Amino acid sequence: MSRIRTLIAGLVLMVAPLGYVPATLAEECSRQRFAESDFIVCTIDPATEDLRLFWQDDEGAPYRTFSAVADRFAESDQTLALAINAGMYGEDYAPIGLYTENGDEKRPVNTRTVDGPPAAVPNFYKKPNGVFFIDGDGAGILDTQIFVAKQRDIEFATQSGPLLVQDNVLHSALIDGSTDRTRRSGIGVCENGIVRLAVSDGVVNFHDFARLFRDQLECPDALFLDGGRGVGLYYPPLRRNDFSWHGGYGPMLGVVK
Repeated sequence: MSRIRTLIAGLVLMVAPLGYVPATLAEECSRQRFAESDFIVCTIDPATEDLRLFWQDDEGAPYRTFSAVADRFAESDQTLALAINAGMYGEDYAPIGLYTENGDEKRPVNTRTVDGPPAAVPNFYKKPNGVFFIDGDGAGILDTQIFVAKQRDIEFATQSGPLLVQDNVLHSALIDGSTDRTRRSGIGVCENGIVRLAVSDGVVNFHDFARLFRDQLECPDALFLDGGRGVGLYYPPLRRNDFSWHGGYGPMLGVVK
């Protein structure tokens, strides 16, 4: 009888790992549904995962594709585990706002104001916009004006807009029930500094996208990254290696292993 019990116990140990997902895979992405829209959400712990920003190669040329970034790390026996577009950019693929990589500020903060009704103001300039950053204390998202006022040593930073959620309050320009629906991507900083990335699989309006972060992902602060043709995700387990319809991406954010 004892031999049978030992055999059964051994079989359990052999079978259990087949459905087991290690807790250390904090970057794992999963499909979620909210407000009748589908999303892919990735959860990252910057305290244990190597979360970085990428824009240019060693010769100063924009990477433009996730594959180019993945190839760069493969050369040094590293792996790009996941990546997402990381903010808005111009026709030259340069960030239109603040961009800091490895402590080097490559693009200055953009404090320009564009006046007009909300529908006529480009998304980046719907104030308040904001900055996602990583410093010695971890990850954060701040209103651009607050970020500028606080002097700090920044390792990585990307500026975008609008600021979807600030201290659990939705941006005032977001309209409940809006018919302005498109693909969208964003980033939230949640409890204990956990970072959550979200990419819509279909179309969603700004209001519901902001509520996804606040009400389902429980992120008190969230920043819009881009919409429409600029949305993209790299995550091989879900067979995602998106390419921007603009001809490529500007800044990208990802986890390196």
